Amino acid sequence: MEANAPEIMITEEETDILQEIMNIAFGRAASDLAEYIDIFVILSVPYIKLLRSSDLPPYINAEIKDYDKISVVEQNFWGKFKGSAYLVFPADSGKKILSMLDGTDEYFESDPIYELEKETFREVGNILIGACIGKIAELLGDITTYSPPRVVVERNQRGIIADNLFVTDSLAIVLRTMFEFNDKNVSGYLFIITSEESFAWLKTALHNFLEQYEC
Repeated sequence: MEANAPEIMITEEETDILQEIMNIAFGRAASDLAEYIDIFVILSVPYIKLLRSSDLPPYINAEIKDYDKISVVEQNFWGKFKGSAYLVFPADSGKKILSMLDGTDEYFESDPIYELEKETFREVGNILIGACIGKIAELLGDITTYSPPRVVVERNQRGIIADNLFVTDSLAIVLRTMFEFNDKNVSGYLFIITSEESFAWLKTALHNFLEQYEC
């Protein structure tokens, strides 16, 4: 892929460093979440992709093509490392996740738990997104702030990301992992998207991180 300006491209070496940082950060995040809800969460090896903003919606739709309907937790984050995160669950995960927090599996279709499901998605999303992004920022020497998470329960898979989220033809880095809550048969995707505005800082931060281990 060609960029508008070569200096904003992320090199193969920088991608490898970011991959290692994500491995460390996501391992710590999994531990944090396990302590909170007493259930081990498995995070797959993170995958990194550089895309034009216009290619983000079709890319994510292709990744979650096996989900008919979904529930989404969306949260924006700011700092030198800035962007948006999307936690995507199959739509039937709500009651299973709710049972993780209160230990009850006895929910029926007639139960009025829609708002409880939303609150549960919000709580788990806040923890998982915050832990993953927070650990990445910590390793890179940054501090992030977050918007309140926005939850949409049971929607069609298309349109997760608005077409106008980023400037047309700008670049974005997508950090993608699959997650699974052990013994609960609940899995989904986490997409962390950082915009071109963060690239210059990110390149410097990645090399500063590497230098710590080259001394």
